[in-house]
Parts: sequence; C-alpha cells; structure tokens
Amino acid sequence: MQLLTAEEQEQLFRDCRRRAFHLEVQDTYAVADEAESLAKFLETGEFEYDPDWQHWDDLMREVTESGRLVQRVRVVSEPHTDYTRFLFATTVSNLQSGEDIRWLPRHLIDPSRLTADDWWLFDDDTVAFTAFRPDETLGGFAVTRDLVIIDYCRTVRDQVWDLATPHSEYRIK
Repeated sequence: MQLLTAEEQEQLFRDCRRRAFHLEVQDTYAVADEAESLAKFLETGEFEYDPDWQHWDDLMREVTESGRLVQRVRVVSEPHTDYTRFLFATTVSNLQSGEDIRWLPRHLIDPSRLTADDWWLFDDDTVAFTAFRPDETLGGFAVTRDLVIIDYCRTVRDQVWDLATPHSEYRIK
C-alpha cells in the first residue's frame, strides 16, 4: 500500500474516470474542521454550513458535473449517535454538490460482510483506505491496487448499495 496525503487523495477524484464510491462504517469521527460546527449543532440542534467545506463541495461538483458518479453508503448504528445526527444534517451540501448518499442501519447487514475501515473505491481498480490516528483524527489514505482487495471492495459496494436507503427516504431517530 502507498500512503497518500489529503492532496494526493484529492487527485484520485480528478483522475477518476467513471465512479468513486465511499463506504463509511464509523459512528463517530474526530474531524478537526467539523469540531466547531458539531459543537454548535449539539448545542442548538441547528446546522450551519462551514465555509471551510467549500473546497470539498467544489471538488465534488467538478467531478459530478463532468458525468462521473460519487456515491456513499453510511453504515450507522441505531439509535443514532450525536455525530450521525450531525452528519445527516450536513448531507444537504454533499447532495447539492452531486453526491448520491445512502444510509444503511448496521443491524441490516451481517458485520462479517463489512470491513472495519472506511474506504473509497475508484473506477473498480483503486482502493484508498482511510487511516485514522489513535485519537480518531484523520491520518491519511492508504492506496492499493491489489486485485483481491479490489474484488472484495466491489462485492461489498454492490451489496451495501442495494441494501441502503437513499438519503431522501431515510429518517433519523
């Protein structure tokens, strides 16, 4: 595996030819640029868009407006964590940028069918695992083109995509 910085991972989106798929399996994330917005959300129940996220939204627009797909399945525990409720509120900006996001309650899938780690699958030929530090902050991305891992991730993607509920139909409890 090759370790990439966030900037190098961003290039994977630009180089993507057809489809980028993200599997998210954590119930909480310690994302530094979300900390203030998360704290406000937990205090008020209101979501305020953080202008620091504009770079991501612009990248997603660049990718999706060129006809490429960006899809996510978020595997979540029910009852939902505070972070999941926050994430659900933030999803509007992802959708406006062209991403297609679905939600899969964890109890609807056999845990042995999932990885314990988040990853992106680009064009069915590159997997970028999200690496976290011990304090749960983002450490970077580990990329592989190992055909066995790619085949497994394609199988997981297809299974969770079919089981997951589109964002517009999913309800937070």
